[in-house]
Amino acid sequence: MPRCLRRRTGSRIHASLATVIVAFALVVAAPTLAKNAHDFEIRALSSRPDTVTGGDVLIEVDVPQNVPRQKAVVLANGTNITSALRWDDAAHALTGLVRGLRAGVNEITADANGNGNGRPAASLAIINHPITGPVFSGPHETPFECETATFAFPDGSHPLGAALDADCSIATRIDFFYRSSADTWQPLPSLTRYPADLVTTTTLDGKTVPFIIRLETGTVNRAIYQTAMLDDPKGGVVPGLFQHSKGWNGRLVFQFGGGCTGGWYRQGNSTGGVTDVAILGMGYAMASSSLNVFGNNCSDLLASETLMMTKERFIETYGVPAYTIGFGCSGGSYQQHQAADNYPGLLDGIIPGCSFPEVDFATVHAITDARLIGNYFLNTATIAWTDEQKRQVVGFFGLVTMTTSTVYDGALRISPTAFCPSVLPPSERYNAATNRAGARCDVYDHAVNVFGRDPVTHFALRPLDNVGIQYGLAALQRGTISIDQFLDLNEKVGGYDFDGNFKSSRTVGDVPAIRAAYRSGRLTSGGGGLRDIPIIDYRAYADDDPVGNIHLRYHSFSMRERLKKANGDADNQVMLVEDMRYGLYSSASPLLQFALRKMDQWIGNIRNDDADIPQHRKVIHDKPSDLLEGCNTRAPNPTFIAETQTRDPLLQCELLYPSSPAPREVAGAGIASDIVKCQLRPISLSDYPGTLGPAQLSRLQNIFPTGVCNWSASGIEQQPPAGTWQFF
Repeated sequence: MPRCLRRRTGSRIHASLATVIVAFALVVAAPTLAKNAHDFEIRALSSRPDTVTGGDVLIEVDVPQNVPRQKAVVLANGTNITSALRWDDAAHALTGLVRGLRAGVNEITADANGNGNGRPAASLAIINHPITGPVFSGPHETPFECETATFAFPDGSHPLGAALDADCSIATRIDFFYRSSADTWQPLPSLTRYPADLVTTTTLDGKTVPFIIRLETGTVNRAIYQTAMLDDPKGGVVPGLFQHSKGWNGRLVFQFGGGCTGGWYRQGNSTGGVTDVAILGMGYAMASSSLNVFGNNCSDLLASETLMMTKERFIETYGVPAYTIGFGCSGGSYQQHQAADNYPGLLDGIIPGCSFPEVDFATVHAITDARLIGNYFLNTATIAWTDEQKRQVVGFFGLVTMTTSTVYDGALRISPTAFCPSVLPPSERYNAATNRAGARCDVYDHAVNVFGRDPVTHFALRPLDNVGIQYGLAALQRGTISIDQFLDLNEKVGGYDFDGNFKSSRTVGDVPAIRAAYRSGRLTSGGGGLRDIPIIDYRAYADDDPVGNIHLRYHSFSMRERLKKANGDADNQVMLVEDMRYGLYSSASPLLQFALRKMDQWIGNIRNDDADIPQHRKVIHDKPSDLLEGCNTRAPNPTFIAETQTRDPLLQCELLYPSSPAPREVAGAGIASDIVKCQLRPISLSDYPGTLGPAQLSRLQNIFPTGVCNWSASGIEQQPPAGTWQFF
């Protein structure tokens, strides 16, 4: 199969742009318009002007009221393109798709005298990048396996065939599918006749239309993207920039797929899903891509870039949606939180489910700690433990979660060999003995553009550290475990070497990578774009899953605490909780459907609010009055308990759905889970109940020779991100 094995250089931004790019650097947010007072205004509608891709951009040119239409002239790199733009008399503006942009810097100008040199005037610099990327994520990962031939369509067919080039490209195509009375998707056999088993749907706007979708499939950024919307081809109207499909309600839902393990060195053969019956049936358009599935690409940075480029393609084809809503669970929640926070404007509201703040820290800390503790109990403990003592040390609601595959084995996403995708040939994979230059299949090497490389091994630097962590401290202080159990655990728990193997000593993080984690936004701060958009955190409770589950309610409160720390409150986040009767995240859930409708209303309220107040306050003020925090009961016919969600054990929702801690909280860390490497303090005997004997004290000092975590202090290199819209 075709593979991309070369590094792209076509998207480098030259020094003439006054933009300096280093290992990672803040690029000041470029304005989307250029303006002189009382003059023309030029806006890029399909993307920011410095992140345009594919050689085209949708623009809007506001013409001053005193300038007649026939006098307005728009030039692209000196060529008159006015005739290619559409005039809107009510807006007194020209709008259209500018094609044929050259690589790098382009200039669009507008003036009023007909020769391109008049006044009033405006200009806008457009920076065009390759459709294959990259834009801001840094050099492409290699090797890279194309998967177009195995990409499945809604009916299970695989029509794309082999990729056209080493960047895994395909020709863009349009297909039509219909919803049958058998509740299946079927290819539409004719564009002029309805099949006998076609059903209809009634949209949120009250329109009853044939349930036929227009499915566009193409490639951007080496990803396969798809967009879908209700569209009846029999009506003879082809949706476009200035003519919408009758069934489209004007809004876009971007679906993010889950996973992480195996998400590197591959294109992926599925998107996050664009054929959700409930969402399409309401009239929403849907979009997703194969690199917006974390099981294909476990990198929020590359996912954000691909979201941007997929949305750009949608806008250039169908126009600007009224707003874009993020939708998805688990790995889909990582993407929503981090794309919204680090690249504001891509998503107008998010509905993360089975959520985590991010993968590299909140998730990885919880599961790698659990694996260390589990390995101790399974293999190295030299003292007896009851199951309840073990559970209280690891913190989870059920002890089985510690050793369930998604946790115990899933922690090996830090290993370069455990989760290489099957499409990556074994000959190209890292092997410590035979191929040390091979592809390392782990979360850190997948993010090497951010974390950097070790100058000796050339492996990615790791922001992973457990020096000074007193595992099980709270259980000791409660009297659940003895001091000897506590000492045995912390003496033998160990850490991980650079290949993710157990080692007897603790893991020491690489400080440059830790600094980059904070400054780059790889550790979600909550103080970027998340501050100013509505968030509905939907949680189908899985802590009590009898086989164990990685999706712990704890992480919803971690994200809430980060929002509070960054912004002073988390009032733009609403939590909704229920049991797993509909699975982890299914639009079949009435509560999740309610969340989507309320998110739609919430964003609409914000858009219609012209009050001169900070955006964060506006978001809070415009929350629908009937969107209340709370949970459904577990009854066969559940009722909703309206209750502000906290971890107060006396609250009804907390009694129904306990938010048990992760291992680091048991060790004394805060719920925010935002300290990568703790500052150390001297051992204090007041931490430990009772009186330690001389042998116990000596043992404690040997376990923590440099001190123990001071969780009341900021972490090593902990700091706010350098800004939003960073380029790497």
